[in-house]
Amino acid sequence: MLLEGKRILVTGVITEQSIAFNVAKIAQEQGATVVLTGFGRMSLVERIAKRLPVTAPVIELDATNPEQLAALADNVRGYVDGLDGVVHSIGFAPATALGGTFLQTPWEDVATAVHVSTYSYKALAMATLPLMPNGGSIVGLTFDATVAWPVYDWMGVAKAGLESASRYLANYLGDQGIRSNLVSAGPLRTMAAKSIPGFEKFEESWSERAPLGWNLTDTAPTAKAVCALLSDWFPATTGEIIHVDGGYHALGA
Repeated sequence: MLLEGKRILVTGVITEQSIAFNVAKIAQEQGATVVLTGFGRMSLVERIAKRLPVTAPVIELDATNPEQLAALADNVRGYVDGLDGVVHSIGFAPATALGGTFLQTPWEDVATAVHVSTYSYKALAMATLPLMPNGGSIVGLTFDATVAWPVYDWMGVAKAGLESASRYLANYLGDQGIRSNLVSAGPLRTMAAKSIPGFEKFEESWSERAPLGWNLTDTAPTAKAVCALLSDWFPATTGEIIHVDGGYHALGA
């Protein structure tokens, strides 16, 4: 199996429709031991964890909380003796930072979006670094930040920062055998997407224009790409962004 014997930490599981849930599910099916983190609605995350092939333990983690980040390694050791991979599926922007109000968004809300969606990638990497003394794979999720999208606004800026942060992590952690890569997915009807006003503007053209077509409700292709990057089958790949979008990114306007 692709991930046999691997120990994987997956953040961002909220519902069965979330990309992170499918990552955890496929990782388990491929032989991995999975530990989850949750934020806020812990009872909900714990219920969702029971719907995996094997019920996964859940650790509370606010990725912007220094105390919880500092305690993460010890908390993970309560379930596994180390990690081989970490999945960053964390993102948030206040309502004022989305939906076409780019020019009016106050700095405080921009700062929140960048802290949660960008800086947390580095923070999570450093919090789990002691658990990966023999190297490992860190994989995050982005939405193509090379262009400006309607209504995505400051989350697009935060994702651009995430993509840059991943390259810098690849640079600074490479000598420790740790890879940092991102998967850029097409639009999916997750809870996070539903919180973006006007998100249907993404959906209108994607299914029609993507060369391979695009299923707005199927997170499995994205999850499979994440699991592939967590595996040993990409041993010399880091600082990369893998597009899982039906080929939409390859087309001109």
